[in-house]
Amino acid sequence: MKDSLKTGIEHEQSYTVEEAMVPKHLSVPVLSTPSMIQLIEGTCLMAVQPHLGDTETTVGTHVCVSHLGAANVGEEVVVKVRLSEIKKRRLTFEVEVHSPRAEISSGTHERAVIDTSKFGK
Repeated sequence: MKDSLKTGIEHEQSYTVEEAMVPKHLSVPVLSTPSMIQLIEGTCLMAVQPHLGDTETTVGTHVCVSHLGAANVGEEVVVKVRLSEIKKRRLTFEVEVHSPRAEISSGTHERAVIDTSKFGK
């Protein structure tokens, strides 16, 4: 981890809801909870990756989020994340997701910093 990895790092990313993000069991094409969590995880990864070493990355270890509203296929959602805590190699983020109409999610996401050079050894 680089010295630049500090609490307060923020990142915001916009995504367009696609058909592949829709739950198959619903008749209304809206963003699924697993797809929303995938967007949150990706945004957190993007926020900290520049602050990690060449062989380091992060993996998700805990998710605690709401899913309170819908985002339709074709709509843009905005994921906002803020690194709120660093405990050794554990990173905790405050997260929120907004549809064009309202906030549809908030909560926390934890990621662990791992060294990929140690895989397979």
